[in-house]
Amino acid sequence: MSEKSEQQRLSVFKTYKLYVGGKFPRSESGRVYAVQDSKGKWLANAPLSSRKDGRDAVVAARKAFGGWSGATAYNRGQVLYRVAEMLEGRRDQFVREVAEAEGLSRSKAAAVVDAAIDRWVWYAGWTDKIGQVVGGANPVAGPFLNLSTPEPTGVVAVIAPQESSFLGLVSVIAPVIATGSTVVVIAAEASPLPALSLGEVLATSDVPGGVVNVLSGKASEIAPSLAAHQDVNGIDLTGADPALAKELEIAAADNLKRVRRPQPVEDFTADPGTDRLTYFLETKTVWHPTGSLGASGSSY
Repeated sequence: MSEKSEQQRLSVFKTYKLYVGGKFPRSESGRVYAVQDSKGKWLANAPLSSRKDGRDAVVAARKAFGGWSGATAYNRGQVLYRVAEMLEGRRDQFVREVAEAEGLSRSKAAAVVDAAIDRWVWYAGWTDKIGQVVGGANPVAGPFLNLSTPEPTGVVAVIAPQESSFLGLVSVIAPVIATGSTVVVIAAEASPLPALSLGEVLATSDVPGGVVNVLSGKASEIAPSLAAHQDVNGIDLTGADPALAKELEIAAADNLKRVRRPQPVEDFTADPGTDRLTYFLETKTVWHPTGSLGASGSSY
């Protein structure tokens, strides 16, 4: 190739898309919005999701729920660990995107990305252990025994943190899918690019399509329909402002969704513990007779 041809070459421009049902659609409305860095420099156009995109994501999440919740906990752990492996291979890309999104130096952005990768490993290790921590056999006054086991809630809508575009995002979606639920997440409105890039990683990480669905745009536009959706079983309001959180909690009450309210302070760099793992779990208790059956004293 001649020197002149090299000088005339245009680089391939990245187009950011949603991640829904294992595919990469544009918003059905065709709308986009400009994403800027902390200094106001234009970075990219991101899809401006509509309520229809939200409904499509719920359909995809529900379709994926049976297979994902039915997989063994050990298998889910392997899949989450694979996500960490793939992120490690694309570390430089995410360091750049996080630095631009959050106005961090490269070294600080690298620490954030490393923490996010480690967070996937953390939750991968918990998938086949949380049942032993929160489940168990219960003492019963009678010739019975009962066993309590955790079950995934179902489809969970998540409003991602606004100030932590990557570590916070991973911290709110990884525990939900680790325990067998599926997720529709609305990325941070001002800095959605790390979340949209995460969709590309998930697509190549053995995560079944529909288990995680990533939308970008205005939470105030998309979230109300998710909160009121009859096929959404839980909602995490972490990234919602107080007014929006109140509106969404009222809408969620219509079908008794499990709601995680936004906390006054969220330190995503701290030890995550098991709170988010257990929040979107239900407890199933099975009773079984044992020992003596009735006054005759017969037993088996």
